Amino acid sequence: MRKISIFGATGSIGQNTIDLIRRDLDSYDVVALTGGANIARLAADAKALNAEVAVTAFEDRLDDLRTALIGSSVEAAAGQRALNEAAARPADWVMSAIVGVAGLAPGLEALKQGATLALANKESLVCAGSLLLETAKRHDASILPVDSEHSAVFQGLVGEDMDAVERIVITASGGAFRDWPLDQLGTATLAEASSHPNWDMGQRITIDSASMFNKAMEVIETREYFGVSPEQIEVLIHPESMVHALVGFQDGALMAHLGAPDMRHAIGYALHWPERRDLPVARLDLAKIGQLNFHTPDPLRYPALQLAYQVMARGGMMGTVFNGAKERVLDHFIESRIGFLDMATIVEQVLEHFESQSSLIDAAMTLDNVTKIDQLARQRADLVIAERTG
Repeated sequence: MRKISIFGATGSIGQNTIDLIRRDLDSYDVVALTGGANIARLAADAKALNAEVAVTAFEDRLDDLRTALIGSSVEAAAGQRALNEAAARPADWVMSAIVGVAGLAPGLEALKQGATLALANKESLVCAGSLLLETAKRHDASILPVDSEHSAVFQGLVGEDMDAVERIVITASGGAFRDWPLDQLGTATLAEASSHPNWDMGQRITIDSASMFNKAMEVIETREYFGVSPEQIEVLIHPESMVHALVGFQDGALMAHLGAPDMRHAIGYALHWPERRDLPVARLDLAKIGQLNFHTPDPLRYPALQLAYQVMARGGMMGTVFNGAKERVLDHFIESRIGFLDMATIVEQVLEHFESQSSLIDAAMTLDNVTKIDQLARQRADLVIAERTG
């Protein structure tokens, strides 16, 4: 039996992973499940999967978790230290689906054990790509992409020579506001930004899709994971969300990965890799679909995309600044302190502040330094917002 752990088990990626595990439970020995405030869901899944340990990120919810696990053999733990300790437990395969930079440390711990890390936590590569990849190499561990776009690229490169790759095209649905008039974006509400036209995801990533910050992060991820130059990465708006990515080669060929908008495609591929197995996902009927549409993103509608290219041009740990600022402005938008369009403007101002601070941005990429810069970026975002709001 394969030993597996799921970090971020109560979120959409975690729940889709558990759905696949439940269908073949005899093949897996579940080591750890982790979650946040949804204690009932975490405890129920931990008991159903007979996990060794369940961990909530919130220390003040430990007693609640213990109570919910009464009658089972599942251990209860809480806090960042407990998350890291759970990641250090031997496992063959670990799903990294904690949202935010908080997922970096557990992912590094899992790699140190030589595990295969199924990476849905995009912040890990954006903030500390070289650290993550070097840790995997040093401990003979593997990292498999779980973002639908990067899984699609990964699959399109099977058996191919990276030297023959001319470009990588990742697609975007365009989010909730892809058809809105530009002059109305400033009035977009939290509820409107939290509704995705194609995907069923958590609130934060759904808003990031509407602003295209999600895709900006994925552009940086593409560079880090596949080692291509920023100039080789393109983004296309594809409203149907059926073509997840394309790989272009020097002979002019384009290899496209198509599938229904269901995260179990990418999760299942990572779970069963290097094999392919049957998955409970819809099969596309291209004749019924009739047509697929693509167009170039409007930079005025999606300013976050250009910020991603600025981050890559500067290099160093500017990705950490970008993510920290992005996470903080999203907090403020959710709390109705700033408007939808303010998010990109404030992140840009934070990036400009750190642009010339070489002692920070070009420091050695260690977990401590990433954590420090992440906090400084958040503080700077808070300061900019305070100055704007008076």
